[in-house]
Amino acid sequence: MALFFKRIGFLIFLVSQLSAWSQTPERNIDEIKVEAQLRAEKGAYPMGGLDPQDVAQALSLIKTRERDEWAGGWSQVAQKYVDLAKSANSPSQAALHYKRAWRLYYTAQWPVPNSVGKQKAYENALKSYALYAQTLSPALTVVQIPFEGKTITGYLRLPQATKRVPIILAISGLDSRKETVAESYNQILSQGVGYFAVDGPGTGQAPIKVSPNAERMFSVILDYLQKLPQVDPSRIIVSGVSFGGYWSSKLAITERSRLIGSVSQSPPIDEFFSVNFLQEKTLGNKEYLFDLAPAFVNVFEGAESIEDLKRIMPAMSLKVQGLLDKPTTPMLVVGGAKDTQVPLSDLELLMRTGDVPKELWLNPRGGHLGRERLGWTDPVIFSKIIIPWELRLLDNLKTAAP
Repeated sequence: MALFFKRIGFLIFLVSQLSAWSQTPERNIDEIKVEAQLRAEKGAYPMGGLDPQDVAQALSLIKTRERDEWAGGWSQVAQKYVDLAKSANSPSQAALHYKRAWRLYYTAQWPVPNSVGKQKAYENALKSYALYAQTLSPALTVVQIPFEGKTITGYLRLPQATKRVPIILAISGLDSRKETVAESYNQILSQGVGYFAVDGPGTGQAPIKVSPNAERMFSVILDYLQKLPQVDPSRIIVSGVSFGGYWSSKLAITERSRLIGSVSQSPPIDEFFSVNFLQEKTLGNKEYLFDLAPAFVNVFEGAESIEDLKRIMPAMSLKVQGLLDKPTTPMLVVGGAKDTQVPLSDLELLMRTGDVPKELWLNPRGGHLGRERLGWTDPVIFSKIIIPWELRLLDNLKTAAP
């Protein structure tokens, strides 16, 4: 009889686990391929910037959801552009091929390099981006900052100037990388503003994983930026995308004295880190192309399973940490009313707390980051909303100066 009840208990547990995962079933490989091609045709995330023909070729090589097979299909197409770059007739032509290769290798490791093949693809993405970046003017400098026996790697790019310039500390999200945020901020150089792009904790080349005090990594970066002779230490803005928006929101509080502003795009703040939201919205999320939950497992310190996330994530809440009622630097919060990855309640909570007025740009038709498949795409939001807000902030500071 005891054995009978043990078996029944196990079956109940198994059904409950399957139920949690099946509330929003993950796409199968055929569904992923259809959706990926559609997003490529529309220039939608994460296929923005890719040639739809390259996407079709890569997807034709992929038959299963096996991670290394995904990496292999995209890498095979990427290698074609590496070969073209090596035989190019000019440095500018080679640069275009390396940039194309980088985007394809980046997709090969997407959303996170959690297999041997994906890790190799990520390494090739870094190599291709470095070769492309060598042709940029003003120059992009790879910076390595000592940190707790390891190294913070970031990209520093400054405009040509005869005096100290303001700078953006740009933080990537869960599956974006410092390379993608660097590309977003290249356009600000013409406005006399520089940027330092860095991978968020747990991603890319970051030296530490996500934990409740991982923002200490950005404090070290601020130390570095404030000492640079080319940078005006009194004009630093932090900007974060998605999970990077969590860090920019937190830094708006913890590093308020060293920042003149903060931009947070769809920042997780409180409810996002709850067990209920993890089970009901994160597992199998369809706005995300695939593997959102495994991506989170990959970036959190001490996480190897969904059960670990349930235990670890609640402590990340800025409300739980007692920070939301503290003073903040001026903030721009960007989001979409139809975001299924970060709850709208988190943006509302952030807007209602603190001590200074915040600005909110909310796209009523937008999903995560406020994006749409057409119209308000990621590049448009950066060029029309985020960068103009940062420039106005800097102009207002200049006007207010004695």
